[in-house]
Amino acid sequence: MSFHDGSIRTVLRLPLLLLLFFSPASFSDATIPSTLDGPFTPVTISLDTSLRGKAVDLPDTDPRVQRYVTGFQPEQISLSLSSNYDSIWVSWITGEFQIGTNVQPLDPTSVDSIVQFGTLGDSLIHTATGYSLVYNQLYPFEGLLNYTSGIIHHARITGLQPSTVYYYRCGDPSHGMSKIHSFKTMPVSSPTSYPSRIAIVGDTGLTYNTTATISHLVQNSPDLVLLVGDVSYANLYLTNGTGSECYSCNFSDTPIHETYQPRWDYWGRFMENLTSRDPLMVVEGNHELELQAGNKTFEAYSSRFAFPYIESGSTSKFYYSFNAGGIHFVMLGAYIDFDRSGAQYEWLKRDLAKFNRSVTPWLVVTWHPPWYSTYTAHYKEAECMKVAMEELLYSYRTDIVFNGHVHAYERSNRVYNYQLDPCGPVHIVIGDGGNREKMAIEHTDEPGKCPDPLSTPDAAMGGQFCASNSTTTGAFCWDQQPPYSALRESSFGHGILEMKNATWALWTWHRNQDTNSQVGDQIYIVRQPDLCPPHNVTT
Repeated sequence: MSFHDGSIRTVLRLPLLLLLFFSPASFSDATIPSTLDGPFTPVTISLDTSLRGKAVDLPDTDPRVQRYVTGFQPEQISLSLSSNYDSIWVSWITGEFQIGTNVQPLDPTSVDSIVQFGTLGDSLIHTATGYSLVYNQLYPFEGLLNYTSGIIHHARITGLQPSTVYYYRCGDPSHGMSKIHSFKTMPVSSPTSYPSRIAIVGDTGLTYNTTATISHLVQNSPDLVLLVGDVSYANLYLTNGTGSECYSCNFSDTPIHETYQPRWDYWGRFMENLTSRDPLMVVEGNHELELQAGNKTFEAYSSRFAFPYIESGSTSKFYYSFNAGGIHFVMLGAYIDFDRSGAQYEWLKRDLAKFNRSVTPWLVVTWHPPWYSTYTAHYKEAECMKVAMEELLYSYRTDIVFNGHVHAYERSNRVYNYQLDPCGPVHIVIGDGGNREKMAIEHTDEPGKCPDPLSTPDAAMGGQFCASNSTTTGAFCWDQQPPYSALRESSFGHGILEMKNATWALWTWHRNQDTNSQVGDQIYIVRQPDLCPPHNVTT
């Protein structure tokens, strides 16, 4: 347990005043473990068969997904952060989508993009003007239905003060404004200021399990929500609205992978009560790919959300960064070039080089498919991305990594290159938001559950084979739960991240146990900057 002993020695070297300041005693429950107590013996919690392993989508007749406005009044209102506290994006949709064989796109210039805002609900004295667009999902095959969206608006509000409540409404005064909503800006970036709670969720879809997840999430009153990919699951449907939990199993003879784009509108309507109040930061997953005519992909994802990519020096909506108080978040794209010679890697190097621990002590990185998962589903699917990027992220001492993709929960010990490492990040897989596909329940260390290595590459990630035999025995899979896997459980849920100060953060995974939200995992994640200073990597 030299890992643990080294951690203790580092704490004992701190002056007494700092020890008292950084101690968890004032905020922690002594029964909650911390990463200083690790590495932990791997634990597997068996599947609770009373839970619904298969989720059922909300139908279009559910009032929570039906259009509640008329004409060109705003709906599907959502917020997203800019790169810092002083600005925020407001997004909404006006007009109705169309789906059929002969759709006629709306004119986005026919409706203005206006946000009125202020610090008093009855005095919205400031105005921001944005831009608008429509997108199409077109299929060049007879019998398939085409889709064109309503008018999507994005407006950036600037000049905001930190930790301040603002009231706003959006729309076009000549067509109708929304009701008044409110949001609270992020704290100023410093080692002593943080959002109270950050919700993390992945692979949501829009099922009855999703509604339980979001209900429990809302009860935790987050200031910010991270969605780690796979949003609406519109690509589990044919264009005529027929859906399945497994597209390739039931629709293998279609000329192209179809989608039913109205599911995106249903998702936006259902989520509005949350997203109109709490900023939602999204990264793309494989279900957002949505191939269409002209080899276009990711049109819905790229059009419906606002991203602070320009503000963070990126040239792509697939990767960007932002600050939330003393946390620097980096959102990476797994379904775009991630090689060391590519634009994303070069941007990541620049972003990390500018990252200042004296201002934002915490570094949290997110992308969709995990590097460290012991479930059979998607095992080592993102290995090429790991080979390209892990050393760089490790060199800057990434603190926490969040992923989705695997429909279950798993938390790692601190790990780097498959080895326990006190300076490696904690990897958390939280792709258990409740989507329609099956829950992941099989583990690669179970007899007969290790996949064929050549079956692991994902064509959507380039299709290359990079996986190696990374076990102590030289085998492709472990014969027992690997040491880097601390806890795994197949259940739906969401997580809450609470930064207590510059070195201590509380992570809580809330498990969906039917109608009750239960704490399934809880741990303090502790930074040790003295033990783990950053170092340069020559790439």
